[in-house]
Formats: sequence, structure tokens, C-alpha cells
Amino acid sequence: MARRVPVVDVQSDNLAELWPSLLLALRSATFVAVDTELSGLGARKSLLSPCIEERYKAVCSAARTRSVLSLGVACFKQLPEQPEHTYLCQIYNLTLLCTEDYVVEPQSVQFLVQHGFDFNKQYSQGIPYHKGNDKGNETQSRGVRTLFLELIRAKKPLILHNGLIDLVFLYQCFYAHLPDNLGTFTADLSEMFPAGIYDTKYASEFETRFVASYLEYAYKKCKRENCKLKDSSGQHLTIEFCNYPATMSRYIDYRHCSLEEESHSVRGENKVPLCEKFSAYGWCPKGVKCPQSHNIDLIIDEDDKLWEEKRKKRKHKRKCRKNTEEPAKASEQESSGKDAEMAQNGEEGPPRKQSCYEPAAAPELAEITPNSEGRPLENSMDMEPEVSADTTAQREEDLGSIKETAAQAAAAANPSAEGNTSDSDQLGGRAEVPAGVGLASQPDTPETDTACAAEKKETHGPPAQGGTHRAGFDAFMTGYIMAYVWMLKKGKTTDADAGPWLPECHNKLYLSGKSVPLQIVKSLFSKSSKAHSQKMKLAWASG
Repeated sequence: MARRVPVVDVQSDNLAELWPSLLLALRSATFVAVDTELSGLGARKSLLSPCIEERYKAVCSAARTRSVLSLGVACFKQLPEQPEHTYLCQIYNLTLLCTEDYVVEPQSVQFLVQHGFDFNKQYSQGIPYHKGNDKGNETQSRGVRTLFLELIRAKKPLILHNGLIDLVFLYQCFYAHLPDNLGTFTADLSEMFPAGIYDTKYASEFETRFVASYLEYAYKKCKRENCKLKDSSGQHLTIEFCNYPATMSRYIDYRHCSLEEESHSVRGENKVPLCEKFSAYGWCPKGVKCPQSHNIDLIIDEDDKLWEEKRKKRKHKRKCRKNTEEPAKASEQESSGKDAEMAQNGEEGPPRKQSCYEPAAAPELAEITPNSEGRPLENSMDMEPEVSADTTAQREEDLGSIKETAAQAAAAANPSAEGNTSDSDQLGGRAEVPAGVGLASQPDTPETDTACAAEKKETHGPPAQGGTHRAGFDAFMTGYIMAYVWMLKKGKTTDADAGPWLPECHNKLYLSGKSVPLQIVKSLFSKSSKAHSQKMKLAWASG
């Protein structure tokens, strides 16, 4: 049986009913993951400017003229009475409607419709909001602006994927007018989210060192590695969900979330060939019309296969060097070989199918990335610049640098406990939750099979269609990646007062085409914006 991830749809006609559970989920969470669906982003070239200040201004221009169509919120609460790294996850998908005029890019509409976005529902049941500064005292009203303020009040770690664009839109749409310069913006963010902001794209490249780091690839890669950890009785991630009452069933959208059988063939003769563009970037200019496969499972299979071949070649070369008749020379060669291998394996940078560090590649990326996706955060800014026409050769050469993540957690953990799930990916546990309440303490029996390897893979329709893009589910995938990375880093504390939650990724936002992240800090030369200062005073005065 395929595992199902419950996503609670929130719109204007049920917001009042779900409001208490939303607030409880935020306030009791260990961390909160957020994702957005946007009406567009404008010209891509300016979004990839070598100057980060210019990028910020370009995103600000987009946020002032475009809007957030839906907001995904995934609240992950670590369960103290369960094995370590066990979370209860509550996922909400809020359909929104900006009450001001805004630009809608036709290509964005096309992408969203292809992935199931209901514009009729948005215009008839979207939760209304206005952008910029408050209009009177709005802190006591029920709406998305108040919900964002509650997120700030909760002081939880905030998780995003390639999050700069998300943060700019969240600020402009739900908080206040954006400051004119980047330094003031980052100063405001550092005060708004004192527990830290974490970017899973940065974590996927610089911590887990995955070959690719677009959202669905990183998520499924984490799921596979977590399944291996469970099968080897190692420390692993466990996710449980609420068992919602029947009265809420009409609000729940269950998203299939399962792994492919371990014994499947990677590439059979009758298989649809993989799309190299999508494999490398998570994006294809042909979209759903592409005749080649965009199946992430097959892409990861191919990557793993090439990595294994590369690993065997390196092992064979090392063995040949040891057997040489010139020990001194062999020793010298082995030393230099190790240095080269260290560089190849990404010790000085993340492994990847293509380089993302060349600023000169930014204009080329902008040229190959038209306004074709309604979720440009993932499918435009989350792409890697293309620096070689021979994608296949580049990919095969770089795949050897992927890092084994399963070996990092060897400590045995109890794979199951009374009332908990016991399958390898742990997606399917249930906790009873009464109507209007966010969670309860007693989990129920899962409705999933016990063997992860025996699961059927999810299907997304035609080979080229992804089908999983939705703000709520994307927020869940984002949070899952961060929970997995935190487990690998053996995080022991969830107390925000005890220091950064995950120091390696704390307040670091991924920047496409740059080898260093954007630091979310308040520098000695930056002051908080006036609008932010007034907002914070009002928030805590009425909190």
C-alpha cells in the first residue's frame, strides 16, 4: 500500500474552524517549513545578476508586482516519548487571494494548472490579504498576515528551500513594505526569526553533498538513504501524521509518498530514456510535452549506478598503485591521488552534475529559463547553471564525488514502539486529533505495509510530468530534508536558547551561481527598517 501524506487544505470557508489547530501546530512545533506558489517572477536575468544587491532589488520588484497564490506550512514536532528523531508532522496548504492588483504570468498559470492548481477555487475561496504595511490594528484578526505574525511569535527555526525569493515575498505580502537595501532586509530577518533560518538547498549541496539539489531530488534521496539506515538497524528518521476525524475528511488531500521496489531494473530496453536536462536541473523547457522521462526515482537510480561504477574504478586504481614495483614512487603517487580524489569527492565544494560557481553562467541560465514555471523558486532559481553542452559526460565525471550518507549513523535504534510505525521510511503513522485541535498524545496503528522495499513507487502520470508540486507538500519535503540532515549531524538539542539549532546551516541562504551563501545577520553597518521596528513592537504588545 502506498503511504499517504495528509495535507490540510485551508481556505476562507474553513479558516475559522482550522485556526486553533493551526496556531497550536505552530506553537508546539520543533521547527516549521514553509513554501510558496507565486504568480510569477519577471525577468530571470536580473534575478541571477552577479551583484547580490541587484538580485535583491529584482526580487523586491517582483514581490511588489506579483503575489503569493498559496502558502504551504509544515510543522514538525519532535516526540519526546518516542525514539530519537521521531516527529509528528502537520501540513497545511493555504489558498490565498491578494486583494490588490497584481501581475499573473501566463506561463506560471500554465505550470500551476498542469500541476493541479485550481484557479476557480482560488478566486472563490482564497483567503484575502493585502500587501505591505498594516492597515490599522490587524493583529487580532484571523488571516494569513496574522498567521505569519504568529509564526514570528513562535520563535521556531524556519526552513525553506532556496529561500531568498520566498523570504522576500513573505515579507512584502504578509509583513511590511520591503526595505530598499539587502543589509536592512537581512537585519530585519535576523530579528524576526531569532531561532534561525535554514535553507535545504544549501544543506543538500554543502552538508549531504548530493549530486543534485533541486527539491524533489533531495527529498527522495533523503528518503532512500533513511530507508537504508532503518534496514541496517541504524539511527533513522521517523515521521508520523495525525489521524484526522471524519468531519475534516473533506479538507484533507492525501499525497502518495512511497519508494520504488529495490529490485527494479534501473534502465530496461523498453524504458523511456531519461531527460538529461531535467535530470541535471530539475527543469526542462519542454515541460509535460517532453517525450523523455522526468521520473526522479529513475534519475537517482542512474546516479547511484554511475557512482558505483566510479567507486569501483577508483578502488581498482588504488589497488594497482599498491602492487607497483616502485614503492617510493607508488607512495608519492598515492598521496597525490588522494589529494585529487579529495577534491573530486567535493571536500572543497559540493559534488554536482554541473558547476554552479561560475558567475558567467548566470546570463546563460537566464536565457535557457523562460517564464515557464508557476513555481520559479524551484524551477528557475533552484536550477544550476549549464556550463557544458555535454551534460552526460560532465555528469558521469562528477558523479563519483557523491558522499555516502548512510554510513554516518551507525547507532542502533528501536525501529518500532507500541503504537508507532515500524516501516522503514516511517511515513504513515497516525495520531488521533479531535476537530479543531492540532495534535494528541496517542498515535494509532499505521495503515502501511512493514517493508519499505516492497512499496510500489508513486506515479505522476505521463513520463514528463512531476505532479508533486504543491505548496503544502513542498513544505513537507523541505522539512523532511532538514530533519534528515539534522539527524546526520547528530543534533542533540532543540532549545533555541542553547545556541544555533544546526550551526552548519544556521542563517545561510543558497545563492545560485555563488560558492558562498547569503548570511542572515545584522551587521554593524545596518539598521533595522522603521516598518519592521513598528511591526515588532505591535506584535509583542498584542501577543
